[in-house]
Amino acid sequence: TRLKQVLTYCTMENESLAARLLNPSRPVFLLGDVPPGEGTPPGKCQTICNKFMARSRALASDGFIVYDIQDEPGRSDMERPFPFRRVMDSSRYAALLARSSGKECVVYKCVADPNFDDWLQSASTEHGHSAINLVGRASSQGEYQGPTISQAMEKVTATKTVQFGCVCIAERHTLEAAEARGKSYPTEHQNMVRKQKAGCQWFISQAVYDSEPTIRLLKDYAALCREQGIIPRKVLLTFAPVSRKKTMNFIKWLGVKVPPEVEAKILDAEKPVDASVALLCDTLRTILSECAGIGVPLGISCESVSIFKAEIDGVHTLFGKLQEILLDAQGSPWKVQWVEIMPPLGPLVVKKTTKDISDNTAVTEQPTQLVTQSSIAKDVVNNVSLLNAVMLGGMLVALGAVIGDHKK
Repeated sequence: TRLKQVLTYCTMENESLAARLLNPSRPVFLLGDVPPGEGTPPGKCQTICNKFMARSRALASDGFIVYDIQDEPGRSDMERPFPFRRVMDSSRYAALLARSSGKECVVYKCVADPNFDDWLQSASTEHGHSAINLVGRASSQGEYQGPTISQAMEKVTATKTVQFGCVCIAERHTLEAAEARGKSYPTEHQNMVRKQKAGCQWFISQAVYDSEPTIRLLKDYAALCREQGIIPRKVLLTFAPVSRKKTMNFIKWLGVKVPPEVEAKILDAEKPVDASVALLCDTLRTILSECAGIGVPLGISCESVSIFKAEIDGVHTLFGKLQEILLDAQGSPWKVQWVEIMPPLGPLVVKKTTKDISDNTAVTEQPTQLVTQSSIAKDVVNNVSLLNAVMLGGMLVALGAVIGDHKK
């Protein structure tokens, strides 16, 4: 039994990020990042990348999300709180981040791009990405170039080396949103099933500040999947702490529903970022309690929507707390370990245990040199071969003892 557990661990911990996202038995934990500004020199990009890695390497994340930032003038009637600035291509920066950190990225891509086909080709071949998150147009109004979301899903499905996910927006799944669209009941759960049937392998939510729409969406999605005889995909819930009014306004400009009492509780607190972290932890607990047993696998994504230091620090604090809450809800023991992502030649050795709470392991990887996934896999195969040899040797010794005893 112990050997089986070790073999399962080796296999699980060396899955690709896309495979982890597809695995319903395993929560996934991602940390979001935004590419540097457009035109940033390569050396400066590496410095920015290194700074993000240094801050986040102590977090037991499965990988990163790299966002595709668009102007989106039709998103809201509100004035944009932060001025829009163009950033470098999400695929290029994600390649730099993945190859520097040893952790894969989910690459966001807005489909409103006339060069979408070329982008997809470059992302999958030149940059080596296997997990893309497709984002539709910000608004149905206005003219956009590039494929529709349905056409983009077909194109990615035809690219055999890439899996894709989509966003899900709980704010669309409110009775108010349904009424505004002339519908008797919200339909975001139907959109999720439609995208799933088109090849979508996971969903990532907008930032969550109100548990009620998310609970309704998850329950309706689970029920519709059961009705149609399909297995729900994993849903990563996104959380973003705030510490000031300007960031709160930006969260709302993005379309996130923030109840007035929640906003007041955060901004009136002596330490708003701490209040935000505590409130978001309670939000996740409520969602887990209300959605227990519905059959929708969950994960966590954390991001900062600003460059304000208090909010970036808050993301790291929040990530660890949310991870602990979700893993505890799994009902199995778990532990956090750190390993070198560039192991020396020979067996892959876990260097040190920092928090030993159980059997399911979330691993924090500390880079020392570049390494490919195939070399890690080779080390794991060596470990598995060694374990198999030990087990076979033990069986042969036992068999010899039985035969010898029989001859006596």
